[in-house]
Amino acid sequence: IDSISRKAGGWRGWRFIFVVDFVAGDTVSYGCEVRQLTMAKLAIDNAQWLSELSEPLKNDIMDIMTQANPSEGDCLLKEGEIIDRFIIVEAGTLIRTKSTEEADGAPLPLDELGAGKVTGFLHVLGHHNDDKAFANVVAGKDVKVWIVRGAEFQTITENPKHANELLNMLTRLLRKTSKIVRATLRSPDIRADGASREETRRTIKIMCYDTTSWVREKFEPQVQKFNNEGTDFKLQMDYTSDRLEMKTAKYAAGYDAVCLFVNDTADTDTLWVLSMGGVKLIAMRCAGFDRVDTKAAKAFGLTVTRVPAYSPYAVAEHAISLLMAVNRKTHIASVRVKMSNFSLDSGLLGMDIHGKTVAVMGTGKIGQILCKIISGFGVNLLAYDVFENDEVKSLGGKYVSKEEIYKQSDIIFLMMPLLQATRHTINEDVLPMLKKGVIIINTSRGGLIDTNALISGLHSGIIGGCGLDVYENEGEYFFQDYSSKSIKDERLIAMLGNNRIVLTAHQAFFTKEAIDKIVSTTIENLTNFASGLRGNELPNSVC
Repeated sequence: IDSISRKAGGWRGWRFIFVVDFVAGDTVSYGCEVRQLTMAKLAIDNAQWLSELSEPLKNDIMDIMTQANPSEGDCLLKEGEIIDRFIIVEAGTLIRTKSTEEADGAPLPLDELGAGKVTGFLHVLGHHNDDKAFANVVAGKDVKVWIVRGAEFQTITENPKHANELLNMLTRLLRKTSKIVRATLRSPDIRADGASREETRRTIKIMCYDTTSWVREKFEPQVQKFNNEGTDFKLQMDYTSDRLEMKTAKYAAGYDAVCLFVNDTADTDTLWVLSMGGVKLIAMRCAGFDRVDTKAAKAFGLTVTRVPAYSPYAVAEHAISLLMAVNRKTHIASVRVKMSNFSLDSGLLGMDIHGKTVAVMGTGKIGQILCKIISGFGVNLLAYDVFENDEVKSLGGKYVSKEEIYKQSDIIFLMMPLLQATRHTINEDVLPMLKKGVIIINTSRGGLIDTNALISGLHSGIIGGCGLDVYENEGEYFFQDYSSKSIKDERLIAMLGNNRIVLTAHQAFFTKEAIDKIVSTTIENLTNFASGLRGNELPNSVC
């Protein structure tokens, strides 16, 4: 026993269990089992922050540590409740989750805390009696933890030596990170006394991701114009050409808002980083928001706004231009003529649009405008939408099933939003239903078409031609210059080499009128947010 004591550094935190074994008659054998109370010493020596403490302070903490073996799924800290304890993980994992307002009530997983991690310590150390938990802390499988009650720990901190030691520990921790934090959060708005009124105004800081030349050219003058109007606050918009993802979310630390475009990724992990950095608003400078996890945004208290309509005419007109290029082979003819080839052959042969059966799948605002334009060609107009539109009917449009559209249509326009129900509307199963030689135009969302099925349909002749402004895997390539780089996407390469496909890089929206509307609406969304509106209070909010 003395030998064990010397190795362990003393008896504190140990207990002795003497076992008496009656073997036979009056023969008695005595044994001694020395067992560590709950491995408290090992737990605290391996714990985040606590391992740096002195032995006397560790010993006092060990005296108030209580071991627990919660069952999988047990909630140890509940989001929104006052934090009155901290927890040390000895083995297994704790899972942190955020509650959501969704109907299914499924929590949003954030991260996991493994052996040696501590949660709630800084809250308890700060003596903040009204400090509430940011997230739920739930037990994983086979987890063992130690719990230290806040009231008992605060009694320990009343010892001046212990209080001073804890303060020194926090000081060391802050010194390690303060330079990085200051550099990240530095603001050009720090001013000296006596500065002008302009500098005293509240500043709303926005980090604009996926910035190309047109973004700066159009936003900077309008931001400056707004700031010159002398409102109670000003906008400071900074720019990065990088797209938003988890590793670039740190750029927005200290900003109030981020401004995103169609290929920025705002998933759960990314939104968590943004929210931890102080971001409160996701301002989309487009209509689509399918790459934003709105469930996570709600859980983190983020508001998401968008530009619901900039120029539906721009998209509808571009769809018509793609149809005419595919049908009349103008993209091929232009290249030939520039090479002094003025001949005509069947490779340039098109068809009259007049008299053909044309289907518009999706008759929202853009679809309705497209119906107006295409009806001027004198076509037999079919339509498909879950909500039938009277204006489309007044143009002579007839709502039919998808199957009828596939069977009858010479031309199909895809104008639907990308939802689970509309993903891969054109797929391998649809190919046998299509009218041979059909032309398909998509200026909506790339995911409406299964690209493998499209390539197969073109090779078989079922699909006669295709005009695309979107592609289901466009994220890595569109809005980027790959003229001197290697494209690795085999399906994209196949489409680029097929002269029956006319592909533009998500430019259907790109008109002067549309860009002006995008800029003005985005600034309107930012100023509404700055005025105090949140969530559904904003006119163009998603959540």
